[in-house]
Parts: sequence; C-alpha cells; structure tokens
Amino acid sequence: MSDLIRPPRGTFDILPEQAPMRRAVVETARATLEDAGYRRIETPAFEVTELFTRTVGEATDIVQKEMYTFNDGKGRSLTLRPEVTAPVMRAYLDHGMHKLPQPVRLWYASSCWRYERAQKGRYRQFWQIGAEAIGSDDPAVDAESIALLAGILSELGVGGLELRIASLGDPAAREAYREVLRDHLRASEGELSDEVRSRLETNPMRAFDSDHEGTREVMKSAPLLADFLGEEDREHFAEVLGLLDAAGIAYEVDPTLVRGLDYYTRTVFEFTSAALGAQSGVGGGGRYDGLAGQIGGPAVPGMGWAAGVERILLAAEERPEPEPVTTLYVATADESPATRRAAFALVCEARRAGITAQMELAGRSLKGQRKQSDRIGARFTAIVEGETIVLEDREDGESWDEESRSAAVASVLRERGLG
Repeated sequence: MSDLIRPPRGTFDILPEQAPMRRAVVETARATLEDAGYRRIETPAFEVTELFTRTVGEATDIVQKEMYTFNDGKGRSLTLRPEVTAPVMRAYLDHGMHKLPQPVRLWYASSCWRYERAQKGRYRQFWQIGAEAIGSDDPAVDAESIALLAGILSELGVGGLELRIASLGDPAAREAYREVLRDHLRASEGELSDEVRSRLETNPMRAFDSDHEGTREVMKSAPLLADFLGEEDREHFAEVLGLLDAAGIAYEVDPTLVRGLDYYTRTVFEFTSAALGAQSGVGGGGRYDGLAGQIGGPAVPGMGWAAGVERILLAAEERPEPEPVTTLYVATADESPATRRAAFALVCEARRAGITAQMELAGRSLKGQRKQSDRIGARFTAIVEGETIVLEDREDGESWDEESRSAAVASVLRERGLG
C-alpha cells in the first residue's frame, strides 16, 4: 500500500475504538457546563483572517507561523480557526447577545488548526472543549470558570494536576511593564535567542516562555508584572484567589505565566499534568476584557478557557468502555428478495420501536449469521424466511415462530421489557 494517499503530517484519523473516550470528554464537559448554565455554540471552521490578526496578535507565533490562511474565489483572505474565543466573541456581537441577561455563558467542542511542529498530543488539526462567560467583570466569573475546568479534568481522571495562575493587569499597567522589561532585555541582548531579540519591540513578555539557555538566565533577574499592577487589578486578583481558597482549589501564583494570545487581561491560568512530561499543558485561559473592542464592538468583559481533547486523553486514566449493546440481530435463512425485504422491514420496525438492531449485510451462511449474532452479543436473533420469523433468545434458549407481520417480533421484545 505504498501508493496509498494519506493525510498530511500532523493530522490523524479517529478510529471507532477511539471514539468512546473522546465522546466521554465531550459528554463530561457538556454535563458539567450545562448544569452551570452554559449553552453550546459552534462557529464556522474558517473566518475572515483579520479576526485573528487583530485579536490573537500579529507578533504571536500563531499569527506569524501557524495559521492556515488562504484566499477564496473572490480574493478574500480567510483562515481556518486556530482558536475559538475570538470567533465566539464575534458571534456574541454579531447576534446581539448583549441584549440577553449577562453574563452569557457558552461552551463548545470544536476542531482547530495550527501549523506547528507535530508531536505526541499536539497535532495540526486538534479538538478543544472550551467555555466562555461574556458580559461580566465580576471576579466570581473568573473563579467559577477555573473551578468548572478543574471539575471536568478531575472527573476525567487527569493525573498530576497543578493550577498556575497570575494577573496580567490592565493594558496600561502591562505597557508600562513592557517598557521596563525591554530595558532589562536590551541590557543583555547578546545573550538572548534570535527569536526573543526579534520580539523585543512587539512582544517582550514572550521571553518568559523561551527554552533558550541564555534567555532563561537573563529572565531569572527580570522584573515581574505583578509589581506593576494597579490597585483595582490587585483587588480583583485577590478576590479570585479568595474564591478559589473558599472552594478548596489549590493553586500556585506564578508571576511569570504568559499565555500565547495577546487579548488576555487580568486573570490568566493554566492547568498542567505531571503525566505529560515537559509539554505538560492540558488547558487554560483567562480574562479578555478588551477583545470585543478589538473586533470592532463595544467594550464587553469576558472570561474563558480551552482544553485540548488529545492532551486530556494522554493525561487521563484509561477507562474500559462498554461495547455498544445490540438487542436484536436479524438473520436471513435464504437470499430470496421476499426474505431480504421482510428482514429489512423488521430491522427498521425494531429501530422505530426503540430496539437496538442490526441486520445481516455480508452474505454469511445461516451458521455464520448465528456466530455473528453471538459475536456482537445480541440478546435475540430473528431468523427470517419469507413471511416466517423465528425469534431465538440466547439467554433462555426459547424460540417463537411468527408467521404474521414483523410487528409481532417488536411486540414480543417490548413485552419482555427490551423495547
């Protein structure tokens, strides 16, 4: 199969045996978030490119290196979404959700695309679960958002969880800090990586994320943003931490925490898992009170997070998933058109009655069909021959002859409490 046309590097197939755990991640998120008043939203797979260059930040890796951008038939620049928060905020503004009681709570389970180095648990097409609470600047929104993600990860059995949290303050405080940080970096510019030097003017805070040995040494003595926060930002952050304390959620305040998106303000956080090694991030997010204005809307506060489904699955404990239950297997005693049609009518009628049912579709012999029925664990096997139906119960060995229409079989199953 050397000539087989395969998908590009960094993408992957989700096979049937892998689907149950992925479904469990989404279902756990759905149950947890909808119980807290969140409602599901889905945005288009691609958006106008400017949505991301304005909000994510032109100096970020995402915009500079990782976005899948293309021109459509009319020459408009479109981009496959690299993240979902900006599209959700765009939808909030576009559909007048500011008229609803605030905050508007939304959740999603969506695929994203980034052209980054493919590695275990990090792919160029990946799936995220996420939640956004838009329309309130109350610190309780921040704490609730963090607590909900903590609950989801705990429910899924993600091991070795740690929560890192910080405050980025408001844009004015952050800009004042950037100037001081730039001066610190310029004083040791020769020891910095080429990448950090290229970002001195646009995004010096990304130096905290560098793996470059010289840069890391310089950053050990770097000034910290926490020392530049205004009084309101300090009070907001203190209240968030107090609420987390009240909920019994452990955390580490990390003043060097920098998220990779420019729209964050005030609270930022990240959950890591010791089960993932060096690339330990599972999910995180923060407050983005200026995002709506960057898109072109009015000032609207917001708070949210995203967590990678693939990262969660790598860090979560494995749980055996039960095989799908099939109550009725419909077999055929011969290949005549009349028999096939009667069998097809029976399986359809059983499904309409709420009975899980499968039909023979591979041309097996009757002996082979009985084996297949056992293989999938069907409680009943209906053997159809013309207008005659024999229903076999694999648990008690009983069988019934039915020479009327197939509704009789569905009726028998319902009478036995299996419909």
